[in-house]
Amino acid sequence: MTSPHFHQPVPPEVANLRAFGRARLRAMWEAAKEVAECERVVEKGGGNLVSDLLRGSEAFYEWTHYPDGDVYDAETHSQYYYHAHENEPGEHGHFHAFLRRGGMPAGIEPMPYRGRSERPLGDDAICHIAGISMDFQGRPRGLFAANRWVTGETWYPAAAVIRMLDAFRIDHAYPSWPVNRWVGALLRLFRPEVEALLRQRDAVIAAWAERYPGRDVLEDPLLGLTGSLPISVVARIAELRTLVAA
Repeated sequence: MTSPHFHQPVPPEVANLRAFGRARLRAMWEAAKEVAECERVVEKGGGNLVSDLLRGSEAFYEWTHYPDGDVYDAETHSQYYYHAHENEPGEHGHFHAFLRRGGMPAGIEPMPYRGRSERPLGDDAICHIAGISMDFQGRPRGLFAANRWVTGETWYPAAAVIRMLDAFRIDHAYPSWPVNRWVGALLRLFRPEVEALLRQRDAVIAAWAERYPGRDVLEDPLLGLTGSLPISVVARIAELRTLVAA
């Protein structure tokens, strides 16, 4: 996934799954089965995750949110949309997954901000969990994290966002039951990667602020993408199958 930026971060180091306890591996394994099932049912119908989400759309335009008005679960306060812009080779578009204030664990507060740009606060607060890059076959190809101005979020520290991961779930059928289930399950399946990207995001922001003390780092157009990682559902499932069976 690309966005208007000039910073090119190196991929963060991801925790080795062999160091995880059985409970965490089992949770990822359950997520793996849900991801596989969601992909199976849309492919059985002759489509893929992206085509199922876009079903009924007359055309696909850059920057437009799909579906119109985003996907939002009023019970869990989870939200996502799909769009595309300035794609890198191999990317069709990407999902942005968010959690709104009502779904956040108790005691979580936004990062202090001394800049002048407006951001959603109070009951309107919103946190970007992760971005999911998709290829032209409708399969996930990578995860990414981004600066505040890219996502329009409130901005929470990585430790707080990591606490929000388990709260992201879309539990209704609009516009696609399998895609709604899949987005949340994929984030759980690749939780180690999401956590690594969030920690790197904070480190990149801190380093940028130190390097350019006169700029509002969260609004700096030269810093958009803070990190990205390639992913493979097939490889992750194979790895988990071996570890869970051990």
